[in-house]
Amino acid sequence: MIQSDRGEDPPDKDSKPSTSTSPENGLSKILRLLMQELSLFYSRDVNGVCLLYDLLHSPWLQALLKIYDCLQEFKEKKPVPATPHAQALSQEVVELLLETPPSPEIQELRRTLQAPHFKALLSAHDTVAQKDFEPLLPPLPDNIPESEEAMRIVCLVKNQQPLGATIKRHEMTGDILVARIIHGGLAERSGLLYAGDKLVEVNGVSVEGLDPEQVIHILAMSRGTIMFKVVPVSDPPVNNQKMVYVRAMTDYWPQEDPAIPCMDAGLHFQKGDILQIVDQNDDLWWQARKISDSATCAGLIPSNHLLKRKQREFWWSQPYQPHTCLKSTISISMEEEDDMKIDEKCVEADEETFESEELSEDKEEFVGHGQTFFIAGFRRSMRLCRRKSHLCPLRAGVCCSESSYSAVGAPYEEVTRYQRRPADKHRLIVLVGPSGVGVNELRRHLIEFNPSHFQSAVPHTTRSKKSYEMNGREYHYVSKETFESLIYSHRMLEYGEYKGHLYGTSVDTVQAVLDEGKVCVMDLEPQDIQMTRTHELKPYVIFIKPSNMSCMKQSRKNAKIITDYFVDMKFKDEDLQEMEDLAQKMETQFGQFFDHVIVNDNLQDACAQLLSAIQKAQEELQWVPATWISSDAESS
Repeated sequence: MIQSDRGEDPPDKDSKPSTSTSPENGLSKILRLLMQELSLFYSRDVNGVCLLYDLLHSPWLQALLKIYDCLQEFKEKKPVPATPHAQALSQEVVELLLETPPSPEIQELRRTLQAPHFKALLSAHDTVAQKDFEPLLPPLPDNIPESEEAMRIVCLVKNQQPLGATIKRHEMTGDILVARIIHGGLAERSGLLYAGDKLVEVNGVSVEGLDPEQVIHILAMSRGTIMFKVVPVSDPPVNNQKMVYVRAMTDYWPQEDPAIPCMDAGLHFQKGDILQIVDQNDDLWWQARKISDSATCAGLIPSNHLLKRKQREFWWSQPYQPHTCLKSTISISMEEEDDMKIDEKCVEADEETFESEELSEDKEEFVGHGQTFFIAGFRRSMRLCRRKSHLCPLRAGVCCSESSYSAVGAPYEEVTRYQRRPADKHRLIVLVGPSGVGVNELRRHLIEFNPSHFQSAVPHTTRSKKSYEMNGREYHYVSKETFESLIYSHRMLEYGEYKGHLYGTSVDTVQAVLDEGKVCVMDLEPQDIQMTRTHELKPYVIFIKPSNMSCMKQSRKNAKIITDYFVDMKFKDEDLQEMEDLAQKMETQFGQFFDHVIVNDNLQDACAQLLSAIQKAQEELQWVPATWISSDAESS
């Protein structure tokens, strides 16, 4: 019958009938012959032949017919057991052997057939032979409405990880929709669920008319395999974005954000955390994970645009439909809520802070490696002008702009991996810390340890040169007009006024140290860090913080404070407490800029940690702003 349908000649009498339908004799051959006939009329387009030709020539139809031919061939060659009751047949053979005259062969056969292992083998054979391994498909209804939507059955096996999806109710239709698929979750790895899919059933239970919370309850009560019946979205979203890494410049707590679509899917992060952005398809809510937890499921974070609005205290006033996470259990494991809330205001350091371990206005020199060398930039007036001076109007204006940057700057900074090459200049080392913590002491020990490798930049001043001083050694002595010109041209990294004189450190003096192949080490106030963050200097910022109160009382019991009038006073408890409070304020407000933190509870240990950190900054891979690398590429 098949042959007559093909229109082929009957086979020869001597030829043997084919026992299988090969691709040469199946539908593929019919299609090939039909295409040959249609090609004769293709150019004339007789009665829509071109349309039929293109349809039959389509790749999807070719693939479908290949699958059909393979299934037909498999059906013909499908192995079928000779009998599904081998155990009963063996028993009949044993009974027949009892009636047969005995012989050694018959006795051996009887022993073999009655052996326990052989009986077990035949029993297993019958079990497999009698089982139907074909998939059991539900019967198709006789009458399918034309408006019936195509369904997809998705089966997921629950494990310890979350399903990684959120659902929501459609405002108009009331349908339960998959709101988003979280990267790294079970749903995303399966590739079977997409945002926009409509849930019809969950484990055979219709979700029509149910709330999202009721659907979650059904999932929570499920064990093992979860079966979803969904109406697939017509156009599944495709995520073709590249991975982007950013440094968080602010804190974010999902538990405190009333606008987040799904609190349980939110990702908590703090200033300085490196995040991997894996999905930016949503303009308001991105998906990201911390690089320290790269194996975990991604979480929702506010987009750059949305978080800027939050920083300006323009919170969403629009009503929103909260999503509900598809969790495997009702209980949601969350991190404990921290008592500290996001502080959107700029925290300024106290102006009236004490000065510690500062040197006098006289000349200082240190002896190391058999030679005498001067350490520039350790002037007491330089430190005092930063914290205790009444800043000049120029400085005040710049402070305002820096404060504005901190308040409304980009919440995320794109970063990339960077490793300094041996031929590159050294990175600038910036030490930051509250007064009294020992920043200058650490810097002095570092330069004294290896003055040929470590050096400070010589600062500028508008005061007159003293008799024992040398221009370019203690200071660069310039006029007030020259100093202000450097400020206006943004060539001063830090500057301030003390007793009517301006003091500051310029970019050029730092570059001079780096050009000599040395490591430039300078201490800055945290608000001045931003001025150094350029592709030319690539600063590595190290925060020196004090230890707890009990350790500070022990380590600083013999230390003294030098006041404006050179009166030595011992540390009081309130001084130590002020140091601890100021360190906390610095870390809270500027912690996103700190590349390394050293707790200075022991000077020798802190020096060793400082040397190790500097070596790490110059030789190992680090996360740096992407603009530093792109600027280098443009300049080269």
